[in-house]
Amino acid sequence: MKSSTSQVEPPRPLSEPAALNPGPEQLELRDAIRALLGKHGGVEQARSASHTAEGYSADLWQQLIENMSVTSLAAPEDRGGLGYGMVELGIILEECGRSLACEPVFSSAVLGAQALLAATYPVDELLVNVLEGSSVASVSPLTAATDRLSGVESESSWLLSGEVSAVVGGAAADLVIVSADTAAGRQIFAIKTAGQVHWREREVVDPTRRQADLTVAEVPAVPVVGADDYARVCTRIHDLRTLAIAFENTGIVDALLEMTVEYVKTRHQFGRPIGSFQAVKHRLADVLVLLERARAASRYAAAVYDEAPGTARLAIAVAGAVCTDAAIDAAAEAVQLHGGVGFTWEHPAHSYFRRALGNEAVQGDSRTHRARIAELIGI
Repeated sequence: MKSSTSQVEPPRPLSEPAALNPGPEQLELRDAIRALLGKHGGVEQARSASHTAEGYSADLWQQLIENMSVTSLAAPEDRGGLGYGMVELGIILEECGRSLACEPVFSSAVLGAQALLAATYPVDELLVNVLEGSSVASVSPLTAATDRLSGVESESSWLLSGEVSAVVGGAAADLVIVSADTAAGRQIFAIKTAGQVHWREREVVDPTRRQADLTVAEVPAVPVVGADDYARVCTRIHDLRTLAIAFENTGIVDALLEMTVEYVKTRHQFGRPIGSFQAVKHRLADVLVLLERARAASRYAAAVYDEAPGTARLAIAVAGAVCTDAAIDAAAEAVQLHGGVGFTWEHPAHSYFRRALGNEAVQGDSRTHRARIAELIGI
């Protein structure tokens, strides 16, 4: 006998999205961003740029804005963008992961822009500045545990006081988007950082993606999302954070596989390239499988998101789990297959390993994503 209790339909896609297979325009976009990052980016550039005041190359960031329109690519045309979606922005993110770019594509072009696009209050001036690239935005984790802020509405503005932890790229941001407790409930605000925010750099495993804590005391803030829409928008930003990092992790696996294949072709043992040994071939084949799984999961999630964001949560959680494991496992294989030199911190493989571990800390490990999958499908 069937139960009369109705069950909530899990948030799964209803059809295969048309944008799943890359077309000529998307392939051209990949070629263009790979050429730009190949010329001006790379591991050594990222290591060097991470020690600057901004934590990234201002010149490369400007080129990404002017030549690739990274900040406005996924914004609707009627809001000042180019009208593309996460499929196209995901290509940019994958290539950024491949080159270990430390420019604020993730923090500003993805999270900052999309948070302002989801605003329920007027934020047109802030949005225009972020889409044009004249302002760099950063978004806090938007949780009560990390955003320990309270907001009070005065006659002319909102005033925020408190602390926020683990803001990616925060110390170099012109605008930081945070959440705070108010009399009406928890809301999202934007703070212009110049002269108003005290930053403390955090010690993190990945120096190419810096984080900072902030402290504010009665600083003016612009309301972005009200209490009624807070949970919905936070869920959407969380999903975008997971999807963006999934694409980055896919690029990391791609770079590590390419790097390791080239190495085993040239490293000789017993008079033969070690890449000719069956055991090495099998391990590299396993990394190739990781790469294909990660690509399929991240691209599918982005394609579903672009068609119907509300149905993409399950696909995004799957991408988070698959791509996180793929990056960690590929990095471990790359370090081992490079032998003694691979175990030195100076080797590029370790920079990718650090980014993969840092991404895991920012958005959760694969167990976290699998727990979300179980929650979404009701088990």
